[in-house]
Amino acid sequence: MEDTGIRLTANDRFKLASPSWTRISLLVAVCLHFGLFVLVQPFEAKDMGSVANELEAIRFPPEVRIPPPPETIARPATPRVSQVDIPDDITIAPTTIDEAPIGRPPPIFRDDSPTDRPTFIPYDTGPVILNQAEVQQALEREYPRALKNAGVEGQVELWLYVTEQGVVENFEIKTSSGNALLDEAAGRVVPAIRFAPAQSRDKATAVWVSLWVKFQVIQQR
Repeated sequence: MEDTGIRLTANDRFKLASPSWTRISLLVAVCLHFGLFVLVQPFEAKDMGSVANELEAIRFPPEVRIPPPPETIARPATPRVSQVDIPDDITIAPTTIDEAPIGRPPPIFRDDSPTDRPTFIPYDTGPVILNQAEVQQALEREYPRALKNAGVEGQVELWLYVTEQGVVENFEIKTSSGNALLDEAAGRVVPAIRFAPAQSRDKATAVWVSLWVKFQVIQQR
C-alpha cells in the first residue's frame, strides 16, 4: 500500500476491520447453537401427573341452588256487610212538610239605595265646588259666636252625596271635631254648597265624596 501521507484514526481502522469481525462473530454463534442442540441433552416434556393430582385436591364450592319464585299472593276476599238491627229509639223522629212554617222567607240581600249610606261609586272626574265665596260666607254665618269669641276652632269631615245635578242630597259626619256645636254648624253649611257633578265616561253621575269643613278664627289686621 502506498503511503499517501494520510494517517488513519482508530475509528477508521475499526471500520476497515469490521467485516472480518462480523464473519468471526457469525461463525462463533453458529458453533454455540450447534453445541446447544446437538451436544447438550435434548429438551423433554415434564410429567404433568403431579399437576393433575393438585387439581383434584382443590375443593370447589357446592352448587348454588336458586330458590323458586314465591307463590302468588291471593287477593283478599270481598267484604260482606253484616246486618245490624238498629233500635227505633235512636232514629230521627219523622217530620212532615205540613208542620213547616208557611210564609215568605226573609230576603237574603238588602236592596239599599245608594243615597242611604256612603258607598263606593266609580267615577273618572270628581265633583268640584262652584261657589267658594258663598260657602265661606255660610261658614262665617254658622260659626257659633260663643265659640268664635272664645277662639275655639275645629274641623269636621263630612260624607256628601252629590247628585247628577251637583246638589247635595244627603250627608253624614265621617270624622267629628269633638265639639257637638261645631258638628251641627257644619251640617247647616252643607245646603249652601253647589258642585259641578262628577263624570263617569263623559256622563254626569251621582257619587259619595268626603269634604272637610274648617271653622277657623281669622285675625283681622
